[in-house]
Amino acid sequence: MGGAVGNLVVVGVDGSPSSLAAVEVAAREARWRRAGLRVVYALWPVVSPGPVPMAAVPYGPPEGVLPDEVESALTEALHRAGSVAPQVEITHDVVAGEALTVLEAQSREADLVVIGSRGRGGFVGMLLGSTAVYLTAHGHCPVMVVRGEPDPAGPIVLGVDGARAGEDAVGFAFAEAALRGAEIVALHAWTPDSVPLPLAPPQLADVPQAGSVAENEERLLAQALAGRQEKYPQVSVKHELVLGVTHEALIEASRTAQLVVVGARGRGGFTGLLLGSVSQALLQQAHCPVTVVRGKE
Repeated sequence: MGGAVGNLVVVGVDGSPSSLAAVEVAAREARWRRAGLRVVYALWPVVSPGPVPMAAVPYGPPEGVLPDEVESALTEALHRAGSVAPQVEITHDVVAGEALTVLEAQSREADLVVIGSRGRGGFVGMLLGSTAVYLTAHGHCPVMVVRGEPDPAGPIVLGVDGARAGEDAVGFAFAEAALRGAEIVALHAWTPDSVPLPLAPPQLADVPQAGSVAENEERLLAQALAGRQEKYPQVSVKHELVLGVTHEALIEASRTAQLVVVGARGRGGFTGLLLGSVSQALLQQAHCPVTVVRGKE
């Protein structure tokens, strides 16, 4: 199998069913990448006979005594990871701090961070945990949020909008498809609103018709993928041009996908906005795992 080989996959755990599902996904990712797997438990608030000094990070409570619930969660997570990928080197850390800041720090040295869509602290009815929102916006590597029921035989759906910030998402999707032996469906959605409005009534005759607009959008899609097929000749790519709202098209495509890959913020995003509306909608409503890839700043 081709694709880039990473050195470290990090997965956040808290004992919740969502995080344990993330462990299994992370173990498979580490196996495909021939990478190490680090299981991380963020201990906050600290449950111990006394305060946990920050100098104790990443060792947790004094004398190395862990609360039973933490020990149980780690034991189960390590067992699941070992069952999925027995040949992978698996380590674990218990780090004093809030999960979102702990995992952000971990992302600085990881090739991929994997988390569940909603942790143990989530409220009933809350579709997306605060850790997932924060980490996809602030992480220093691609972040995979495990949710829904992926189709293992389905394609990797790649959201393409032509933004420069999305180039890293395109690269990630091709490398991931090579590792998984999966097809890519490169989906680009557009609406008539994408066409610049005329400045004055006499210019109405110059407004591009739907056909020519579609051709321009297809050209944008092709340009965004240029050169990738040559680098990953084993990856089959299907272009899909959709007249419709981007997040709705991607959510629908996720029903039969094994993974959706998007950039953190598209070409319509506001400066300074770290996570766009399309990414947020997918993290809340996609029917399969979603990987958000932040472009280089």
